[in-house]
Amino acid sequence: MRRMIITGATSMLGAALTNECIRRGTEVVAIAHRGSKKLSAVPRGDLVTLIEADLGELCAKDLPESDALCHFGWAGTSREQRNDPNVQCENIAQTLCAARLACECGCKVFLGAGSQAEYGKVDGRITTETRVQPLTCYGTAKFAAGKLSRRFCDDHGILHVWTRIFSVYGPHDGESTMIKYALRCFSEGETAHFSAAVQSWNYLHERDAAKLFYLLCERAKTSGVYNVASDDTRPLKSFIEEMRAVAGDAKCDYAPSSPDVIGLDPDISETLAAVGEMNFIPFSEGIAEMLPLYKRAGDKA
Repeated sequence: MRRMIITGATSMLGAALTNECIRRGTEVVAIAHRGSKKLSAVPRGDLVTLIEADLGELCAKDLPESDALCHFGWAGTSREQRNDPNVQCENIAQTLCAARLACECGCKVFLGAGSQAEYGKVDGRITTETRVQPLTCYGTAKFAAGKLSRRFCDDHGILHVWTRIFSVYGPHDGESTMIKYALRCFSEGETAHFSAAVQSWNYLHERDAAKLFYLLCERAKTSGVYNVASDDTRPLKSFIEEMRAVAGDAKCDYAPSSPDVIGLDPDISETLAAVGEMNFIPFSEGIAEMLPLYKRAGDKA
């Protein structure tokens, strides 16, 4: 792949995919909001061109011809805004702007960042054929954005890859995630408090997510939905205990079990059929990479 356009370039996934492109010698046009406070998150180098602009301001003359456009730009991901219909409707419009740019720039592939939130609560294995029942405006908007951008791409002869992303973690993850909470507590010698953590869960390292995105753009032959997760699904408590083991002498406690807890059990067979064999980063290895960041922060304090 010669060149890729990435929106939402300051996000964890956008930055991770930019690094994956650099590693593979692929040029990147990284699009970020003008004046974003997170511009430092965008990897820099000779292969990266950073453009600060809103998608609605851009047209073909502003961007070079490219092979694929990966759309990660999405506002209103905080807990307070996930059920704001106005914010989420604007995200749908922005997704269609991104699809239009893909068409104008001669892209053969449009990859959109959907979410497991499109499925809602599912008791059992989650395949791409699982009934979609979103419980939030966020999940509903993701589903609508996928459907409408698919229609646009079909009409313009562009391969449409809609990824439904599960739990991705890594050094650039948000500060409010369970993993970062746990690592902060473990590094500072505090007791971390959790739910019963008996539900099935799945964690995917950000570098593996980036690799899946890249390979889907490069190798997917048919438009469709692709679950993005790892091959490691097990009780959430098992992941927490693995973090404790990596941290060493860490303390935590668990709340009593709740009978109505439903977890995540994604099926990624269609994704692997499209991209080929994957050697996923073991969870303990990913945590061992993140832990020193917190220990250094604790030392400074």
